[in-house]
Amino acid sequence: MIDTKFSRSFFTSLFAALLLSGCGSADVGELIDEALVGEHRTPAYVERDSFRNPKETLLFFGLSTEQSVVEITPGFGWYAEILAPLFRDAGQYYYTSYTLHDDINPYFVRVEKAFKEKMALNPDVYNNLKWIHFDPMQPDLAPDGPVDMVLTFRNVHNWAKAGTAESMFSGFASALKPGGVMGLVEHRAKPGTPLDEQIRSGYMTVEYVVQMAEDAGFRLDASSEINANPKDTTDHPGGVWNLLPNLRNVADEEKAAISAIGESDRMTLRFVKE
Repeated sequence: MIDTKFSRSFFTSLFAALLLSGCGSADVGELIDEALVGEHRTPAYVERDSFRNPKETLLFFGLSTEQSVVEITPGFGWYAEILAPLFRDAGQYYYTSYTLHDDINPYFVRVEKAFKEKMALNPDVYNNLKWIHFDPMQPDLAPDGPVDMVLTFRNVHNWAKAGTAESMFSGFASALKPGGVMGLVEHRAKPGTPLDEQIRSGYMTVEYVVQMAEDAGFRLDASSEINANPKDTTDHPGGVWNLLPNLRNVADEEKAAISAIGESDRMTLRFVKE
C-alpha cells in the first residue's frame, strides 16, 4: 500500500526542485541508474544498495546534475561512487574531509589514503571532483562560493559525540545559497532517548536532529520513510555497530540472525535554508 502522505511530500519536493534545476526526473534517474551499475563501484558497496536506497533518496532530496553539491565526510566513498560520475560533465561535486594534523585520529588518515587510491584507479569517474579539507569547529565547506545542496549520511552521531554538531550545522547553513537544500540521513532512535544514550548507541532522535538544524537556520521541508527498517529494534548492546555492515562484537552463532535484520532504521530528512 502506498503511503499517500509520503507520496505527496515526495512529489511536491521533487517537483519544486526540478522546476529550479530545469532538469527532468527521468534524466536524473537514468544517470543514477547508470552510476549504480558502473564498473567502478565496490562490490561490497553494491550489496548495500537495497538497504540504503540511493536512487530514491537522492531523488527525494531533489538532486539535479546542474547543481553544486557538497557531501560531508564521505569517508571511503560509498555515496561518492554514485555522486562523482553524476557531475563529470555538469554541476560540481565536492568531497569533504577533516584537515589532517598531528593529533588527528589515525582513522581519518587511513580514509584519506584509501579514497585517493580509489580515485587513482578510476580517474575518469573522479576527474571533476573537488576536495575540501575543513576544521569541524569552524567548517568552511564552500570556499568557491555558496552551493545548492549539502548532503550528509549517517554522520550526526559522530558530531554529537565530538561536540561539533552545532558548528557543523552552522557550517552547512553558511555553505548554502538562500533556499538551498540540506539532505540528511541518520540512524533513528526512539523519541525521548536521552542524548548520552543516543551518543553511545549511534542512534539519534529526529527531535535532536531537527532542533540542531532549526537552530542553524533551516526549516524541515519534508521527511520520508525511504530508509526505514521496522525490523531494527535499535536496542542492541553494541549500538548500531552490531548491525550490518559492521557486525561489531557479534558472536559467530548470532551473525545470521543479526544480518537478517539488515542495516539500521534511518530517518531521511530534507531541510531548506531559510
